[in-house]
Amino acid sequence: MSLPADLSSLSSGELMRLEREIANRHTDRFPYLAVFWAFANLAVWLSLWPLVFMGIIPLWLGFLISTLNIMLSYLPSHEAQHDIIARPGSKLRWLNQLVGHLSTIPMTLPYRVAKLTHMEHHKHANDPELDPDHSTHANGPLHAIWKSIENRQPRAKGGFNAYGETLQRLGRPDVILDGVIYNLVFYGILFGLAWSGYAIEAALLWWLPRHIGLTYIQYYLSWAPHHPAQEKGRYRDTRSFRSILGNIGSMGMQYHVIHHLHPRIPLYRTPMAYWEMKPILEARGCEVSEL
Repeated sequence: MSLPADLSSLSSGELMRLEREIANRHTDRFPYLAVFWAFANLAVWLSLWPLVFMGIIPLWLGFLISTLNIMLSYLPSHEAQHDIIARPGSKLRWLNQLVGHLSTIPMTLPYRVAKLTHMEHHKHANDPELDPDHSTHANGPLHAIWKSIENRQPRAKGGFNAYGETLQRLGRPDVILDGVIYNLVFYGILFGLAWSGYAIEAALLWWLPRHIGLTYIQYYLSWAPHHPAQEKGRYRDTRSFRSILGNIGSMGMQYHVIHHLHPRIPLYRTPMAYWEMKPILEARGCEVSEL
């Protein structure tokens, strides 16, 4: 479908019709890569433990691979959170839920916590009171990295603590319990390894890679696509942007505006949808950077 050369004369309804026609061509496509990615990434991360403990690979290499694994662990779950793998009631629903639960284990982020808070983010993007991810707002890249680290400190108001406040507001203490259990298991394993003489291994295979991975994820999945996070509304609460690491290095977030407009489009198809939809986005007043 080719778009009219001049979109300025079209009504809001006509622009919406064109936008939906493009979105429909990219929706309900099975994300084979995300499913493979979820299981392969987790398998590699789990294999690092015996490989390092048995001396098959050096600890420094295990640290680098673990850090990469944790950076890559969120996005398959993100596809599941939006029911892109399989909708409720479908035959492959179990696969959608399995990917959602397993892929974020290295992050120590329960699937139900991630899904409920992420849905609230979509509903209230950039709202300082209701957006669970608003604490990632920062003045620039270095400030964003610092905010990510600061939000993980004890008694911080942002980060996962903001997720807890959101779940309380939603009346879901059962989901808060998921987070408590995950953290007890996480620190219990770290303590057990340290007690057994593997403190350095525990720190470099999980504790430090998790902190680096979370900073990277929050930078590219939260701060960069929403900066400066001052406007609300369907066409103004996110943006496209250019990353020095490219679309792969930014984990597909250069086209995040497409995800907020049409969240059921799989990640691998957002670039195609973006370039087809770009004139419409410009006509709508989106912040569209040259990519």
